[in-house]
Amino acid sequence: EGVRDALGGLHSAKIVLVSVDFQEIEAMQRRGDWIGAGQALAKASRQVEAAGADFLLLCTNTMHKVAGDIQEAITIPLLHIADATAERVSATGFKTLGLLGTRFTMEEDFYRGRLVESHGLDVLVPPDRDREIVHRIIFDELCLGRVKDASREAYLRIMRDLRERGAQGVIEGCTEIVTLVQQRHTEIPLFDTTAIHAEQAVREALG
Repeated sequence: EGVRDALGGLHSAKIVLVSVDFQEIEAMQRRGDWIGAGQALAKASRQVEAAGADFLLLCTNTMHKVAGDIQEAITIPLLHIADATAERVSATGFKTLGLLGTRFTMEEDFYRGRLVESHGLDVLVPPDRDREIVHRIIFDELCLGRVKDASREAYLRIMRDLRERGAQGVIEGCTEIVTLVQQRHTEIPLFDTTAIHAEQAVREALG
């Protein structure tokens, strides 16, 4: 859609897509086998490069934990979703952001640390109890296509709590969250990482 909007007519993006079985990736996440997950995604990334792609998108937030392994396996650039998001946030002038995502994304430095250290943002995450709620809803509901009003209300409460702590906006740091909470549900500015990443890809492709 972004390519069509930019070029008009019936234009669409030329892409190479390699899809992995998330059941296998999630099992690796659960048992802490990040080496295996990195190897699986590095293999898929080499297939993308071999097919002629000019750059790579990893269409997930959490698996950017192994972004370094992927980049080492290929010669084309990996467009990091956290960098794209940080650039969009910075363009608004915001400095302090709430971050929602899987436990891995909220708690580990591969994502949160990149926003802070590489882009100078202040990042707030929910307390442990609420992080568990956010994580559980992602895996037990959203990844299975289940969208519940009660879960939306839980997310909105957590977002309000982040705002009360000083967050100027909230990063939806999991590609599934936008299926549950969109901007129309709240006055708190939301940053949809899925859309932001796709828009960055369009700019890169057409630049």
